[in-house]
Amino acid sequence: MLSYQHAFHAGNMADVQKHALLAWTLAYMVQKDKPVSYIETHAGRGLYRLQSAEALKTGEAEQGISRLWDAFPETHPYRERLEETKGMFGADAYPGSPMIAALGLRESDRLHLAELHPQENAALNEALGSWGAHIRREDGFDFAQSLTPPTPRRGLMLVDPPYEVKSDYDLIPKFFAQVARKWNVGVLMLWYPILRDAPHRVMLSLLESQHPGALRHELRFPPAREGHRMIGTGMFIVNPPFGIDAETARLDQMFRDLG
Repeated sequence: MLSYQHAFHAGNMADVQKHALLAWTLAYMVQKDKPVSYIETHAGRGLYRLQSAEALKTGEAEQGISRLWDAFPETHPYRERLEETKGMFGADAYPGSPMIAALGLRESDRLHLAELHPQENAALNEALGSWGAHIRREDGFDFAQSLTPPTPRRGLMLVDPPYEVKSDYDLIPKFFAQVARKWNVGVLMLWYPILRDAPHRVMLSLLESQHPGALRHELRFPPAREGHRMIGTGMFIVNPPFGIDAETARLDQMFRDLG
């Protein structure tokens, strides 16, 4: 299935958690001189418009980043990526995770992106094709398997599937186990939705048993609209960087302040 398009959901509450932790982690990693590999399995289009028909139809950005933009300090890496994107592409521009990565990495680092959806892949190439990114139109899980362990070996992988195929919940623990064996120093970040019927529970139980030192961070919020199934957002991070607990605590407080 290739029906999912993130333009309807860009800037929602889940994006805020995912992108804040991603931007913070990359900023932490590039403090060292050693180069970094960044791999993303389900990249989307990389750049979104918060005033697009898709975004306005759902109103999720208005409930998410539009409310929380100013809650991040000006020196926070996520806030910096937001401001840079707006300055480069216009007032309603919002960075997807590939753009956040591209803006946070250095010339010595490597950027690997997979997106299978043809229209999303074309938009991704338009947004980041001139940035030196290695962009492929293929299954993200196969793409990541073929790259790991990457060169440079130090790095981060973001796994952010749309979960429109229910078998993803069964596939991901096996995928993470395989990648972690091949790339034991990689920071592996998984985003997952928290839905009313909690299909993530078995997946997270398996992941936690396989990766006992990993970080699990979840946030809850009201559904975006009547009948919407998503009531929260989660991140599971293998080899979490030092100090990330303070960042998850910041997000916890930010969401509590929203009520």
